[in-house]
Amino acid sequence: MPSFDIVSKTDVHEMDNAVAGVVREIEQRFDFKGSKCTVERVGEEIVIAADDDLKLKQIHELLKVHVTRRKLDPGFLDFSQKVEKATGNTVRQTVPIRQGIAQDLAKTIVKAVKDSKIKVQVAIQGDELRVTGKKRDDLQAAIQHVRGLKVEQPLQYVNFRD
Repeated sequence: MPSFDIVSKTDVHEMDNAVAGVVREIEQRFDFKGSKCTVERVGEEIVIAADDDLKLKQIHELLKVHVTRRKLDPGFLDFSQKVEKATGNTVRQTVPIRQGIAQDLAKTIVKAVKDSKIKVQVAIQGDELRVTGKKRDDLQAAIQHVRGLKVEQPLQYVNFRD
């Protein structure tokens, strides 16, 4: 039976390269001269320290640009985390890198595919989804339907098997 997997994974090495590009640009830019802005990846999150909220927003934009240059989707970065005060009137924010499909999002996708009446079965397997069907056309219709959903997290469709 034909099947494919819906996953949400990012290349951590490319994310490291994007962070290194942001650090290089911060060191060279005139508007960051003399500031104590840092960006580093710690595990599954990026820690940003900046002098004020304006510089933090500029670093967000730089990070989005460099991630896009590395052919990654900036939707993997969750900028909605709370900005906290750090020492010396600086601000710090941890930006998690989204990996895997959360359980509530997986249930939403499964319900949407079932409600579309496409003749496929969707199973949740940990942090990914397995879609199986009798026809290849049904699987392609399921992919188009999931792409049509307004999901803020980037999804990849892998392991397409006949």
